[in-house]
Amino acid sequence: MTPPIGIAHLTLLRLAPPELVTVAAQAGYDFVGIRVKAVTDGERQYPMEPGSPMSKETLRRLDGTGLTVRDIEFLTLRPDTGPDDWRPALEAGAALGASTFSVVGVDPDRGRLVDTLARLTDDGAGFGIRPTLEPISYQPVSRVADAAVIARAAGAAVLVDALHVQRGGSSLDDVRALEQDLVPCIQLCDGPLALPEDLELPDELPLGMTADGSVLQVEARVQREVPGEGGFPLVELLAAVPAATPVSVEVPHARLQARLSAVELATYNLRAVQALIAREGSHA
Repeated sequence: MTPPIGIAHLTLLRLAPPELVTVAAQAGYDFVGIRVKAVTDGERQYPMEPGSPMSKETLRRLDGTGLTVRDIEFLTLRPDTGPDDWRPALEAGAALGASTFSVVGVDPDRGRLVDTLARLTDDGAGFGIRPTLEPISYQPVSRVADAAVIARAAGAAVLVDALHVQRGGSSLDDVRALEQDLVPCIQLCDGPLALPEDLELPDELPLGMTADGSVLQVEARVQREVPGEGGFPLVELLAAVPAATPVSVEVPHARLQARLSAVELATYNLRAVQALIAREGSHA
C-alpha cells in the first residue's frame, strides 16, 4: 500500500499557509503540514487564529483541493513552557483539522519535560491533536530511543526525521523498536552520510536564522538534500517504520529554492519520494 505523502511547511516556509496548500495541490501531494507557531525570534508568525482571514482562506483552499492538514508545528518545550504557549496553536490546528503537533524537548530536566509533555498531551486530546516529540540532533533530546521513552511516559508520539536520525546518533534498530502507534508520520530528506565540516550559507537567510548557527542547524534549516540524492539509507528507513506510515517531505534547500519555482520544487521532491517508496516496495 502506498502511504500518503505530504509536504512540511519548512520546505517552503516563505509561503503563507494558503499558498502552501495551493502549491501542494498543484504538485500532487495528499496533505500539508502548517506552521501555526513561529519557532525562532524574527521568524514570520502567520496569523492563523481560528476565524482569522488567513485561517479561513486556508480552509477554503483545503476544501477546494481535497488536501488535509495532518500536522501543525512547532513548539519548544522549555522549563517554563505551559498552556499559554500551546493553547493558541492547538486552537489554530483544530480549526484546520490537524491531528498532530510537532514539539521539541529542550528542558534538560527529563522528569519536568515528561510532565510538561503530559500536560500538553492532555490538553491536546480535547482538540483531537496528539503531540509528536521530535528528536533533534542539536537539542537535549537528540536520539529516537530517548524521545520514545519520554513520549511513552507522556502519552505522546515520536516524529522520526531522517536528518536527525542520521545526525543524532540513532540507528535503524532504534526506529524499528518503535511500536506502530508511536509513529504517526515520518519526515524525509537526504544528505551526505558524514556531517560536512562547513556549509556555505545562502545569500539570503531564512527569517529567524543567524549566520553564527552551527553546521547542524545550517544543514537542517537550508541545506537538506532531495530524497535519493544523498547518502542516507532512506529505503531502509522506510522499511523500518510500519507499512503505509504517512511520509512528509521536509527539504529546505536554499539553492534549489533560488532556482526553481515553488511548484517545481514541491513536484521535484514528490517525485523523488515516490521513487524511493517504489524501491522500498520492490525490496519488501
